[in-house]
Amino acid sequence: MPKFDVTKLNVAIDRQLETTTNPRHRFLLMAYSRHRYLEVAGRYEEIFAPDMMAMDPHYHFTQAGNNIELSGQDHVKSLYKMWADTNQSIFFIESEEVAVADHFICSVATFYQQVSGKGLKQGKLLSHLPSPISHFIVEKALAAKGFKPDDNDTYLYKMVGMQMVWPYDDRGRLLGEYQWEPEPSKSEITKLTPEDVLTTEDSGKLLAPFIKPLPSYDEMVLGKKAAAGTA
Repeated sequence: MPKFDVTKLNVAIDRQLETTTNPRHRFLLMAYSRHRYLEVAGRYEEIFAPDMMAMDPHYHFTQAGNNIELSGQDHVKSLYKMWADTNQSIFFIESEEVAVADHFICSVATFYQQVSGKGLKQGKLLSHLPSPISHFIVEKALAAKGFKPDDNDTYLYKMVGMQMVWPYDDRGRLLGEYQWEPEPSKSEITKLTPEDVLTTEDSGKLLAPFIKPLPSYDEMVLGKKAAAGTA
């Protein structure tokens, strides 16, 4: 199995920033980059800062045969917490193309995520249930407490051509995530040895130097300077 470098997570975003001059587009790319670093570092609480996340985000995932929707910060935060607690917040990018517009960012990538074997089995079961029932089960599961990682039951899930659209509001705050795995038949699942599992804690240490503060939207995009003596 090839070795992946989590610090290369956002190289496609960095390339896009090198050629992007529109201030709003640059701000969205910076917010996109920061969000992904924070997520994979396990620092999910910071994603919900008022300058990064809308009050009522909507997430929609269609992958591994499942169709999952989550609405509201509480449900989305529960997902990030579960992933961070179980080392499933770790993902790697093999290749990616990124495009930015005034109100959204699109990405197409070969995408790898650490996932639990238990989660894979549950996902397969959910894929055969009616959507309202699977939705209820997912929300109930995310509300559970005491998630723990199991390095002996961790897999690497490869998604080919993963497509993502992240919409943003007028102030560059994330409105949600829409993710599709267009060809699940091309997916690959590889069992990881405990030594190959990257923990959320170790990922956080590796990514800490790359996580930069988000600039002021008013200053960067609107050209407004902060009043003297204010933050």
